[in-house]
Amino acid sequence: MTYEQMARYYDQLMADAPYDEWICFTEQVISQSGKQIESVVDLGCGTGQITTKLAQSGYRMTGVDYSSEMLSVAEQHASSKHVPVHWIQQDLRELAGVENQDMAISYCDVMNYITGEDDIRTVFANAAVALKPGGLFIFDVHSLYHVETHLLNQTFSVVSDDVSYIWFCLEGEDVGDMYHDLTFFVRDQNQYTRFDEWHHQKTYATDFYTHLLNDTGFDIRHISADFSLQPDYDLEEAERIFITAVKRSE
Repeated sequence: MTYEQMARYYDQLMADAPYDEWICFTEQVISQSGKQIESVVDLGCGTGQITTKLAQSGYRMTGVDYSSEMLSVAEQHASSKHVPVHWIQQDLRELAGVENQDMAISYCDVMNYITGEDDIRTVFANAAVALKPGGLFIFDVHSLYHVETHLLNQTFSVVSDDVSYIWFCLEGEDVGDMYHDLTFFVRDQNQYTRFDEWHHQKTYATDFYTHLLNDTGFDIRHISADFSLQPDYDLEEAERIFITAVKRSE
């Protein structure tokens, strides 16, 4: 997967993304927890939309992403809002130098890009190292229902004057495994330039994630879906699963 060319158009393509719902959900989790949250690390921050919004709310933010192109856009965005954010370019599987955080978040399908069990375990362990004892870890993933019902073997497209794309979502060999074949057409003065991206994602059953979290030093606080904190969601209808865990004090 690469975001080298996509980064400059990412925010335009994601203009309808529910960033405010992620912010509201985060604030609700913090309020319900009763914890004093001051420092937050955003794991897989992308162009920093959520990172910057939380910084505007007064949190001391660190944004981590593998893509230098995404971080460049994120830094420009935060600067335009006049908020300080510490940006770090790192692979989440090799996260280092982040510690004593009150909370870690990872939204917008970041964990679905961590496709192998060993890599997910490593990322969870790294998140634990980054947190204080009692620190919160919140992330979301596609539900298996959403992947199998709404994504696999479907074709999506967006057409606009400046940027258009065709997106084929292809089924992998395993349950929850999918490959995204994306073709972009970007307007450059009086002509269009084409570039292609190939993304691999995988999602697992909720029990799989909770098992790995328990193995890496977390206790599960609650599991919910679709930006709600209500625990009694319908597994056959939920599209996005949210898991909140707490780093154990040992």
